[in-house]
Amino acid sequence: MIVSTKAIVLSAIKYSEADLIVSCFTESAGLKSYLLRNILKSRKGKLRVSHFQLLTQLEISAIHRDKGTLERIQEAKVINSYSSLHTDVVKTGLVMFLAEMLKMAIREEEANHTLFIYLQRALDWLDANDSVANFHILFLLNLTSFLGFYPDMVDSEQEYFNLQEGNFEHSGTGLTSVKGPQVEALKEFFGMDFDDIGGIKLTKTMRSEVLNLLLSYYELHLQAYKKPKSLLVLNQLFN
Repeated sequence: MIVSTKAIVLSAIKYSEADLIVSCFTESAGLKSYLLRNILKSRKGKLRVSHFQLLTQLEISAIHRDKGTLERIQEAKVINSYSSLHTDVVKTGLVMFLAEMLKMAIREEEANHTLFIYLQRALDWLDANDSVANFHILFLLNLTSFLGFYPDMVDSEQEYFNLQEGNFEHSGTGLTSVKGPQVEALKEFFGMDFDDIGGIKLTKTMRSEVLNLLLSYYELHLQAYKKPKSLLVLNQLFN
């Protein structure tokens, strides 16, 4: 079946000498993987390697057989073209990290329109703004609402955050209950818009600790979680 859909590139891996295997989160069918034959050598085809940079937003025409095998893209064009996401060194590091997290988090081959719109708007904001040091923390926190494990804020005035249960407690109830300045800093992001993240003042050390707290939370709730390889690059950029 030929499908026209918007898509966001999550990964692009070289396969053999001239091919790419590309994973995309599509608006119409969720996660899809495509085999792009001879794209690394061909200069005359309709597909270009530049179309498949991480987190690029595309409009694609593809053949979806929906048999669990690699699909095929016939045509692709860039939409919402970025001005800085693939040229600014800090944003490039963020893109690598976020793409890796999204590749782990999104597993379903089914449409999720609200998640797709969230990703579009978040990436467009990242591209257009300069104060982005806290972006990935709010991005990952918001993402949990689409994955089904957004923290319960009913008792957010309590000092312990139970990572396993996803709620706040008066006293620690086990190894996954944590407290400290990183928990209090995380609370500042609840209900926050991207436009307001510049107002959250964190030291480099505290920002790293808040991120590690979030990643520990993901590890407990995300079945496919593995420590992101790009985390080292991200930490070097912000330190």
